Formats: sequence, C-alpha cells, structure tokens
Amino acid sequence: MNAKELHGKTPDQLRDQLVALKKEAFNLRFQAATNQLENTARMRAVRRDAARVLTVLNQKAAEAAK
Repeated sequence: MNAKELHGKTPDQLRDQLVALKKEAFNLRFQAATNQLENTARMRAVRRDAARVLTVLNQKAAEAAK
C-alpha cells in the first residue's frame, strides 16, 4: 500500500482500513507472544501501513479545516 492509493479513498474508508490494520497488528502481536508468528516482517509492514493511513487522514482533516 502506498500513500497515492490512500489519497483516493474517503475518510470513512480510511478509518475502516485503520481499524482492520489495528486488529491485524493485535493478532500478529498475539501470535508473536505464543511463538506462532511465521512472518515477522509483517508486523513492521502493518505498523507502517497504519501510520500511512493516519497521516493521510490528518492531511485530509487539515485540508477540510482550511
């Protein structure tokens, strides 16, 4: 996922995607704690994707406030 894809989405879609990413991050942390996690790089990717979504949401909110 890149920022260009995210800019084309509505704020509601971005919030839904953020919720899904946070759930996935929780599940990955749980798997890591129980030694069931196979792809450790996915944790970093999910964290960064969530940060991208938050950044785009904040940019859209700032644009709407102008």
